[in-house]
Amino acid sequence: MMKLPTLLASFLIALTWSQCNALINRKALVARYNPTRNASSLVTPMQVGNGNFAFGADVTGLQTFQPFGILSSWGWKNDSLPLGITQDDVENYKGVSWLNHGRPVRYDFGGENPIEQWLISNPNRVNLGRVGLLFLDAEGNVLTGVTEDDLKQTAQELDLWTGTITSRFVFSGEEVSVKVACAQDSDVVAVTISSMLVKQKKLGIFLDFPWNDGSSKFSAPFVGNWSAPYRHTSALTVPSNKHVGPGIIQAEVIHEMDGASFFTSLAGDNIKVTRQSPSLHRYSVRPASDSQSSTLSVTVAFGKASAIGTTSSTPSQVFLSSTNTWEGFWSKNGFVDVLTGSSDSRAPELQRRIILSRYLMRVNEAGDTPPQESGLTNNGWKSYCGYSVRKVPHGYAAFHNLDKKYAIKSIAEMYFWHCIHWALWSNWDLLGRSNDIYSRFLQSSIMRAQVQQGWPAGARWPKMTDPSGRSSPGEINNLLIWEQPHPLVFAQYEYRAFPTVATLQKWEDVVRETADWMAAFAWWNETSGVYDVGPPMYVVSEDTSPNVTRNAAFELSYWQFGLGLAETWMQKLGKEVPSQWTDVRNKLAKLPSSNGTYDVYEGIEGNFWTDPTFTSNHPALVGLHGWLPPTPGLNVDMAKATAEKVWASWNATDFWGWDFPMLAMSAARNGNPDKAIDWLLSPLFTFDDVGMPGGGVQVPTPYFPGAGALLLAIAMMTAGWDGSTGHAPGFPQDGWKIQYEGISQAL
Repeated sequence: MMKLPTLLASFLIALTWSQCNALINRKALVARYNPTRNASSLVTPMQVGNGNFAFGADVTGLQTFQPFGILSSWGWKNDSLPLGITQDDVENYKGVSWLNHGRPVRYDFGGENPIEQWLISNPNRVNLGRVGLLFLDAEGNVLTGVTEDDLKQTAQELDLWTGTITSRFVFSGEEVSVKVACAQDSDVVAVTISSMLVKQKKLGIFLDFPWNDGSSKFSAPFVGNWSAPYRHTSALTVPSNKHVGPGIIQAEVIHEMDGASFFTSLAGDNIKVTRQSPSLHRYSVRPASDSQSSTLSVTVAFGKASAIGTTSSTPSQVFLSSTNTWEGFWSKNGFVDVLTGSSDSRAPELQRRIILSRYLMRVNEAGDTPPQESGLTNNGWKSYCGYSVRKVPHGYAAFHNLDKKYAIKSIAEMYFWHCIHWALWSNWDLLGRSNDIYSRFLQSSIMRAQVQQGWPAGARWPKMTDPSGRSSPGEINNLLIWEQPHPLVFAQYEYRAFPTVATLQKWEDVVRETADWMAAFAWWNETSGVYDVGPPMYVVSEDTSPNVTRNAAFELSYWQFGLGLAETWMQKLGKEVPSQWTDVRNKLAKLPSSNGTYDVYEGIEGNFWTDPTFTSNHPALVGLHGWLPPTPGLNVDMAKATAEKVWASWNATDFWGWDFPMLAMSAARNGNPDKAIDWLLSPLFTFDDVGMPGGGVQVPTPYFPGAGALLLAIAMMTAGWDGSTGHAPGFPQDGWKIQYEGISQAL
């Protein structure tokens, strides 16, 4: 992948900073929002992590009482194939054909079938293990009845500036301090325990490993089955030539499930590692018998290959890695201060949401592969690079009479809400980890469009995918289309930051193939003399019948916008713009409307404004002027009237996640900043005590598209958008004083 021109990036950030009143005291503002707890949450952990790996902790700083996850971007496994099914059967899975304006198109769905269900469930993300405090008696026996209630004076704090969790409590009359941090260049956790109990050999660490498979489609807040030790194996290796020294691997556990292997390596001074029971996957890490230290300091490293024979980071190196990286993250990238000088009583809470969202998105949503909705916290959404499964109140959703156990949601679709904010907050190093996903998946997307589905040109991006780029089965997955223009927006933001020929060339193939399929998908309606988009298709909210959904307002507008970006891209490259792109863009159907407001799609039945079928999910109509800039043919006054009618008519209790920031962006662009603040601070838009964004009534916590969209909205409301005027145009003039550094303007 092309290295971004950091000198140019620094210049652009400095230019943005020069537009602000003064440098912000970032460290003081970040420290103000350090999360604290005196008891474990039963739903969300405190976390340390690096974007590709995250460690969730209870109030002890480890996973002593609550088995929160240790999840990664690389930790996946496949279940065994169903009885009677071979790998050839899986590879030759065909799905069904539906007609698209008279021509058959093959899709990856077809009803209940073991191959399809296996493809949906695999690979599945693995909880790499559990690390907790081990309580011992004077003879060295494990105390099995200890509960959190036995701890006194518990106090826990996450230092956001350094990425370090410190937990303190009293147990058995002795003070205990536990510090935890994560390396930023490797998947290593450092743990330092200080207490007289360590010197007395009454305190150590345990490791435990669960069974993982794809049968648990909804796994929040915990991941893995801890009650099935017979289904998997683990083994301890203690190198015979070990010697105590900085970073030397003292022991390693290999955990095997269905042919997949995961390695956990331990290093530390004067430690002894043993297996607690041959029938369980539980291991003890204790101070060596000759140790007189009151500190137990170890590193726990996770990987897909053995680390024996190599040197691990020392605890001090891990803590230094965490401190240096987090200080750089807070100091050198975008920053927004909505608190200092603001008199609105809601400013502290908005600032808290911004700071904690920045931290948690850096931990959970800054990896090499597109993240899933619950990041690296849990599998509340069935994660599969971009796979996830949404649970609804009465079980796994069955849409439109499909005989499905669950519906699918994913990140190829949601990648926009997860990661586009990195572009506006000057985090190109983090965005650069994953935004080559489009070039990685280009060939498989071309195959999907042209070979599988028979389109004459282009690449059709999947709604959900695995590391190979294949698409997951599912009707919604196959028929949703609003994700198609996403790469054009990512490309445009990168060019705005780095306006070079190299950037144009880097994205050229992705831009061309994306627009080629968009133009091919639009169908020339000879009767009306326009290009129609759909059917079959699903709208953003996934709540219409795909066989009658034609010319949905948001999708038409996004098609118009995307094709325009693609045309401009080719012009900047000095290359000919394909005439089909221009013809489709100029002759797209008009946005459907009636009675002075826009309709969800053309010919929608009845008065959809009073039908809960259409007013109980994502209100994408407000995205026509807010999320998107004005597109040709858009009536801005009608878009504003539509947004206001959404406010009055939609069931707000069913809003969730990115709905609230989308509503805020609409209000801001439509000249109502007071309403924008109301949406961002709606009591229905929740962030818990450590900043985990809630999923509302629809999905489990955390739901990170809500946090990513919040940061996108804040950037837009702060630095403005193309054509906006004044300082912080998305904020009210009264009660708010906004300072910002390193934030780029939105489209």
